Amino acid sequence: MEHIFRNWETLKEKLRGKYLFIFLDYDGTLTPIVKTPEQAVLSKEIREILKILSENPYCKIAIISGRSLEDVKNKFNLRNLVYSGNHGLEIEGPKIKYITSVSSGYRKIINQIKDELSKKIIPFKGAFIEDKGLSIALHFRNVDQKQASIIKTIFHEVIIVYLVKNKIKVKPGKKVLEVRPPLEWDKGKVVLWLLARQKFARIKKEILSVYIGDDTTDEDAFKAIQRIGITILVGKTKGSHARYCLRNHDEVKEFLERIVKLQKEAI
Repeated sequence: MEHIFRNWETLKEKLRGKYLFIFLDYDGTLTPIVKTPEQAVLSKEIREILKILSENPYCKIAIISGRSLEDVKNKFNLRNLVYSGNHGLEIEGPKIKYITSVSSGYRKIINQIKDELSKKIIPFKGAFIEDKGLSIALHFRNVDQKQASIIKTIFHEVIIVYLVKNKIKVKPGKKVLEVRPPLEWDKGKVVLWLLARQKFARIKKEILSVYIGDDTTDEDAFKAIQRIGITILVGKTKGSHARYCLRNHDEVKEFLERIVKLQKEAI
């Protein structure tokens, strides 16, 4: 995997003159990894860059996050962005509004799992449950790492019956385990769906997709567009399907600044 700035002279020619559809993860990509979700705050500088890009007629920005739709929207509050929450179970943006419908039975199961997990993780300082409406997530980043394997065992003991009956799906991330509806839907399928919609809008320029993410959940998107777009992993580069890498969210900011400059030059 190569650092994207080392290939910038070649890449900027590939980017020049294209309609760019830029897909961005939130936590760990646009913000640093922090102890709790509430601490991940978007900087004013990155927000302004995204505002500039989203107002460009030849650029579209989509936030592809595991957070709930309402949560991720509140982080940006920019009307021209496409927001995808819960790994694509909820999508909203200009002329788009989609929420996955789930059965009352699924909601009952989610609540049962949430209640049982909440009781069992009480002894583990730093572990907590995040309720995202259509899904729940067990966070254990702040747990003593010697206890992480115990947390994982407890999680699997609670969900295994529902999992084998295909009542739920489980999606692991960085120090988080998520329970989701039993659907074949992930960040990769979301990206391909949004790209298809954009192509159907008959944009005159060729569309080039760019996906930037840092988590294992972003690998589905890397695989989905690795032959048709530019895929960028943020952070550790071992075992990823991404073609390029950036070290941290500061370098993501620099990359987006370079895109702004490149598009200004094209005007």
